Amino acid sequence: MRFQNRVAIVTGAGGAIGGAIARRLEQEGAQLVLGDLEPLEWDGAITVAGDLSDPDVAQALVDAAPGRIDVLVNNAGGGVVLPTLEHTEETLQATLDRNLWSALRTTLAALPKMVNAGYGRVVFIGADSVRNGLDRHAVYNAAKGGVHAFARGLAREYARAGITVNTVAPSATATPDLERFLRDAPDAAEAFLQVIPMGRPAALDEVASAVAYLASEEAGFITGQTLGVNGGSTMN
Repeated sequence: MRFQNRVAIVTGAGGAIGGAIARRLEQEGAQLVLGDLEPLEWDGAITVAGDLSDPDVAQALVDAAPGRIDVLVNNAGGGVVLPTLEHTEETLQATLDRNLWSALRTTLAALPKMVNAGYGRVVFIGADSVRNGLDRHAVYNAAKGGVHAFARGLAREYARAGITVNTVAPSATATPDLERFLRDAPDAAEAFLQVIPMGRPAALDEVASAVAYLASEEAGFITGQTLGVNGGSTMN
């Protein structure tokens, strides 16, 4: 029960990865505050619906937390993966809003509470494709690369404030979206999996486990790091 009496915000909790992270934290005792674009039904959790790239929505999510905020998991995301020159203004903006702006807005809203408490764990969900240059991911990588850089800058800035900031960077992950991709475009999907030496996507629980560790008190001397949950597709 590493999160007993801790309050944890998880964004994008309606998705497969966000849901797995939220369940893991809840199983270990966290009081959940969940954000998603669409309304969520989650017994025992406080939920807020809306676009977190909007500062008012991000602030509403933070304000919904009961008292302090101990953990913030910036999971909301989802890029439009296309050949670079096929992107439109709409897909460019959507990719930046979902990944970079949502993370920026929510973090900026939550940080004052963490600073006042002298404690915080911020975990961003990044992407291994930022480091391995996965095909058709240039625009998505621009957004997630901004997340990686933001996390490192925050980690240094708040290192003496009791706040750690880290990034979990999964490779392909076994979500319903990936399953559809494997079924509908097997050749393209196989190319994604070929860059992973283990030859398979990450399990949801494997990603959630990494997040839970970095969000815990045990990881108090770890900050500014990117943890790849990637089957070896990028090796440090």
